[in-house]
Amino acid sequence: MELGEQISSLEKDLQEVSRLLELCERERVRTVLSQEQKKMEKELGQKRLQKEQQMKRDSGDAAVKGYTVKINNYGWDQSDKFVKIYITLKDVHRISADNVEASFSERSFSILVKDLDGKNHQMIINNLLCPIVAEESSRKVKTDMVLVLCKKKTTKKWECLTQVEKKSKEKDKASYDENADPGEGLMNMLKKIYSEGDDEMKRTINKAWSESQEKKNRGDDLDFGV
Repeated sequence: MELGEQISSLEKDLQEVSRLLELCERERVRTVLSQEQKKMEKELGQKRLQKEQQMKRDSGDAAVKGYTVKINNYGWDQSDKFVKIYITLKDVHRISADNVEASFSERSFSILVKDLDGKNHQMIINNLLCPIVAEESSRKVKTDMVLVLCKKKTTKKWECLTQVEKKSKEKDKASYDENADPGEGLMNMLKKIYSEGDDEMKRTINKAWSESQEKKNRGDDLDFGV
């Protein structure tokens, strides 16, 4: 017997027990019927819960049927108020807008496009560069595209989308600086010391510069690095 049929049968049994209790005059019989009524009510509650869980599972299976692919390709830009993420998905405008789900937190967002060409498409971005206002963020479905609008908490300009990208850029910059021409680095350092130094420091640097130029003009191998 299916779960729905079991629930229907229990409901009818309960109705019958309730009628018998109304007619019953013997205390002992009433006690037995009351106990049976409680058992039936408990069993009915359990069956109804099972039915509800089954419906949720069936609904979930229907909603996310097919396999899920990760969205890797996207573009983004920004205004003073929003960071905008552009996700290109062919024919996304042809499916129900309810199939395009979005969720936001202060530092992340996720997009799930269900049942597009027999697949689900998912994008999860964590560790956004700056906080966003989750309740004022949203998504819009356009022709062949999903537009994600993350409301900035402040109007500060974002240099990249995530903290991971920022760290990667800083690492690349540090690596570039390490590989820079040492002579150029020395010159920059001397310029800084000269501009911030007192008169004695400036005289010392000028003297060293003059000696370096004299050696260079003589063709000495030793050179001050300019």
